[in-house]
Amino acid sequence: MSFSKFTKTDFNLIAKEYASLEEAARRRCKSEEEFQTIRRAFEFANEAHKNIRRLSGEPYILHPVAVAKIVVNEIGLGYKSISAALLHDVVEDTNYTIEDIRNLFGDKIASLVGGLTKIKSVLDNENKSYMLAPESVQADNFKRILLTLNDDARVVLIKLADRLHNCRTIEFQPEHKRDKVLAETMFVFIPLAHRLGLYEIKTEMENIWLRYKEPEAYQEITRRVSQNVEDKEKDIDAFIKPIREALRRACFDFEIRKRVKTPYSIWHKMQTKNVPFEQVYDLYAVRIIFTPDPGSVETERDQCYHIFSIITGIYRYQPDRIRDWVNHPKSNGYEALHCTLLGQSGMRVEVQIRSKRMDDIAEKGIAAHWAYKNEGYLSEQDSEMDKWLAKIKEILQQKGDISSLELLDMIHEDLTESEIVVFTPKGEQRSILRGATALDFAYLIHTHIGNQAIAAKVNMRLVPLNHVLQSGDQVEIITAESGEPKKEWLQFLRTRHAISLVIDYFRDSFDELKKEGDAILSEEMKKIGRHQSNRNIKHLLLTTQLANRDELCFRLALGLVKPEDVAASFANWDSPVAPRPVNYVVDSQTEAGVQRYIIASCCGPIPGDPVLGFLSPDGRTVTIHKKSCPVAQSVAAKHGDWVVVPDWDDVKAHSSFPVRISLKGIDRMGLLSEITHFISQVMGVNMTRLTLSVDGGIFEGFIEMYVSDKKLLNKMIKQLSSIDGIESVVRSEI
Repeated sequence: MSFSKFTKTDFNLIAKEYASLEEAARRRCKSEEEFQTIRRAFEFANEAHKNIRRLSGEPYILHPVAVAKIVVNEIGLGYKSISAALLHDVVEDTNYTIEDIRNLFGDKIASLVGGLTKIKSVLDNENKSYMLAPESVQADNFKRILLTLNDDARVVLIKLADRLHNCRTIEFQPEHKRDKVLAETMFVFIPLAHRLGLYEIKTEMENIWLRYKEPEAYQEITRRVSQNVEDKEKDIDAFIKPIREALRRACFDFEIRKRVKTPYSIWHKMQTKNVPFEQVYDLYAVRIIFTPDPGSVETERDQCYHIFSIITGIYRYQPDRIRDWVNHPKSNGYEALHCTLLGQSGMRVEVQIRSKRMDDIAEKGIAAHWAYKNEGYLSEQDSEMDKWLAKIKEILQQKGDISSLELLDMIHEDLTESEIVVFTPKGEQRSILRGATALDFAYLIHTHIGNQAIAAKVNMRLVPLNHVLQSGDQVEIITAESGEPKKEWLQFLRTRHAISLVIDYFRDSFDELKKEGDAILSEEMKKIGRHQSNRNIKHLLLTTQLANRDELCFRLALGLVKPEDVAASFANWDSPVAPRPVNYVVDSQTEAGVQRYIIASCCGPIPGDPVLGFLSPDGRTVTIHKKSCPVAQSVAAKHGDWVVVPDWDDVKAHSSFPVRISLKGIDRMGLLSEITHFISQVMGVNMTRLTLSVDGGIFEGFIEMYVSDKKLLNKMIKQLSSIDGIESVVRSEI
């Protein structure tokens, strides 16, 4: 922030932005009194932030106004939340207190502002003792953010609006700060927006993340989508025309919207499926939003299926691409019927069928869910969102001995997990993590059932407790009075919920297990020639993400920390703590006293890739990751103060880096010889591994090699793609 007197242009800009907020807010207010509260909140905040500017140079008050616009337009919250959004930075950045807010605006608005102030203060807090702290301050910050769900979920919703606007203006932040904020956004805020049903906010944050993490990919995908849409516009309109006519004949009250797959979702599919842009077929979607006929004998759900029957009478559909979230809504409350139709031009188009209520919940998420619930609208799956919130609160209210890092991992897993549906013996539906075992299901039903489980029946067949469940399974748990948890269970349990309950059970034997673990620790430290000094133990706690030595010994005894983890944590850790350098230049030369740089094996960056670095706890080593690397996102979200911005030095003359390219195409005589000749002879690149297989005339495989930089790799991919018979060439993970 900076201070300088506002000009006439500044005041005009503030008035213009607030006028647009007022217009939107008035529609949300039920009375003139509510509207005047918003106006008073703006006037108060405007005066408090007078002559204060953001890094961009614009008046600071424009930020709270923008956040309030998101709160009303994109989330759909009411006047108290709009007022809190306008006031959310006043206490933190000015001399006013929460008591001042309470006296002027009442308890509820003061409570919301107080929650937002706490979140802002902990997120902006830098961990000064980052090198030796056994607990991540940043993870603890997120723990405090999520704890606000216990008090009032609107605090988190307003914080999401705040984070979205900060992402929109992130270009004005220095690069290391940008990387920290975007990592937090991808690791927690984007999954949180998804879980709360805020799809528009989630999508925009994903696209901003991609724009800064993979700028070349973002620009190329955006360019190709624009060109593709321009070319296909007439085909899409022609596809919609008979659908519109048929629905009108059936007397439906509806609207049809066109949408194109977002740059991030295209990029993500290209990465996960190892396919080029040309092979992303579901670029287009058509959304049919109808208002149910209250006089119809058909229910809202039946009318969805009626529309489905009409449109599939016009176009052929792909049976394996039907997604029925009308009958089985997602855990975030999302309801819709999705299908993929084949148009006359051969174009595949996804069609989404929603009622107006379903669309409101899809666009505004939890706020719309609450609104329909309060109006007395009930559906069979109405409580899915409430169940999830209750589950999160249960996790947050666990014993205080759980570390913030472990809690953050639990929340992240819950936010991003892929679920399957299974059934109890009575036919009751339960959602559980994909890959979960019968024992995980037992603990999902009740702690006592899990603790006393001895076996299970899946689809009437006897199976062991470690049996992995499949979607649609009917599961019965067999218990015994004498049954009790066993240490071995921790080796195959998949859900954090079940794991934490088993750990809690063994805490009754904490002292005994601590002694057992202490013996293991002493033996392992002796093997690697290390004393149990305070410095060594602090380092071990840091690498295992545990709070204290007793907890470390306890988990060693349970097998949650492996004996070999002790030795691994001290690999390449022999140097005293060094002061944190200012500049980081990746250099292939290593000399005494020079900073060491490690190329992360998880993502294998090469010169030309957008990269970030992490300074090790010993202060001497920087590990380089791609900015889009999931491992890097996880580390930066928990330890944002470790992030550094390395610059690639000119290492092409004396260094090369391993990469893999995946190829697919139509086999022909001499193709392999042509590929290898081009790579080794024409490009002068050293191949280390080549794996190709042919099935039914189609070849597929990969080649691993060493290249000097991304420019050379891109040139090679482009040239290989032009060889007759090759359909796709993409860079893939090693």
